[in-house]
Amino acid sequence: MQSALLEHIQTKISLKAEEQELLLSKIESKKISKKELLLQEGEICDFLCFVAKGCLRLYIINEKGNEQTLQFGIENWWITDYMSFDNQKPSHFYIQAVENSEIVLIHKNDIEYLFSEIPQLERYFRMILQKSFAASQMRIKFLFTMSAEERYHHFNNSFPEFVQRVPQYMLASYLDFSAEFMSKIRSGKI
Repeated sequence: MQSALLEHIQTKISLKAEEQELLLSKIESKKISKKELLLQEGEICDFLCFVAKGCLRLYIINEKGNEQTLQFGIENWWITDYMSFDNQKPSHFYIQAVENSEIVLIHKNDIEYLFSEIPQLERYFRMILQKSFAASQMRIKFLFTMSAEERYHHFNNSFPEFVQRVPQYMLASYLDFSAEFMSKIRSGKI
């Protein structure tokens, strides 16, 4: 788990051996089971989560009691509630393992210390946040400009292995349509 994180960081920045050791001393490696919650609405999110293996999702439960998936995190992706993490206020989200997963957590107090001791680590996280923000912007664009069927086909063409990996009801909620509509698209009835 730790080596996956270091390898990913090294694709963006170079860390000296002593910086790697310091980083490793401040992280928590963890295995979580499928359907296990890492964060619940109302809790304060005090971690950044790197997915070394598996798949996680960030979701809400809407006023009708339906789950709405907002983000997935697979290998080499980060997932967290940035608003709760940054402001240390209760979260509006849930983070759950979609598969048995191996993750690396960096807690709020440790990341601030690491940024002061390893300044280029801030650069790494800036690049990660920029990429994440850009992906969120494109997702919003697709939600506003594409039909449900177009969104499905675009996502399926862009991430075919991912479409097979996650439960269809989660993918449907991420693409903002019902599981029934997903079944119709997949069966060619639409």
